[in-house]
Amino acid sequence: MERHQLIERSIIKKYRKSIWNNFVAAIKDYELIREGDRIAVCISGGKDSMLLAKCMQHLQKYSDFEFGVEYIVMDPGYNPENREKIIENAKILDLPITVFDSPIFNSVQNVGGGTPCYLCARMRRGYLYKQAQDMGCNKIALGHHFDDAIETTLMSMLYGAEIKTMMPKLKSTNFEGMELIRPLYMVRERDIIAWARYNELEFIRCACSVTQKNEANCDGSKRQEVKELIRKLTAENDKVDMNIFKSIHNVNLATVVGYRDRDGGEVHLFTENYDKE
Repeated sequence: MERHQLIERSIIKKYRKSIWNNFVAAIKDYELIREGDRIAVCISGGKDSMLLAKCMQHLQKYSDFEFGVEYIVMDPGYNPENREKIIENAKILDLPITVFDSPIFNSVQNVGGGTPCYLCARMRRGYLYKQAQDMGCNKIALGHHFDDAIETTLMSMLYGAEIKTMMPKLKSTNFEGMELIRPLYMVRERDIIAWARYNELEFIRCACSVTQKNEANCDGSKRQEVKELIRKLTAENDKVDMNIFKSIHNVNLATVVGYRDRDGGEVHLFTENYDKE
């Protein structure tokens, strides 16, 4: 058996319970993939997107309905070593990638006020949607996982003053007919790390040309602080991370003081209906 086959086999054998079953569960529970979809799997070069690509590749082979998959890699301005590493790993994993360039790193380097991660993320999304649409796809798949979802929830509360989470799927507001899906939504980061180590795979990490100039901007981010907070809380109570995840599926509206039904929408307070009950 060739190496890429052994790597793929490890997903459905050794990591079947922790990775494959949760990957499939997310697709079924959130209805992420439908027959006839054409999905662009967006590969950044990190462990998450590479695992996602292999999971999607295996699913397509054995799915009971047909859907198409494209594997796209956007180079926003990586240094030559990182670009080559992505291409090398794609060969190891037997992923037929399409690489395209974008000027994102050059564009955001001139933005003041610290690391322009938010702007970079928005620009990346736009370029990925456009490339996917040009390739005849109606969805893009990103490698965000369980930990990303719960970290985003706490970050929104602690630093954004709102209760907001990372959704398992979203319709694009700028690209008609396009949708974003996150098939690794139920997969924990620790299991992705274990899979990569078991298969002796090395992926690029923080490849941003801005944060590489100041490593503290990458490792000392607010997300890293929240990640560490969750780690400490989970060390005392191993159900904390899952409780955060479950809470975003189990909002008790009877005890919510205020809410908005959409981004930028009007705020409704509980007092509006308080005396009507």
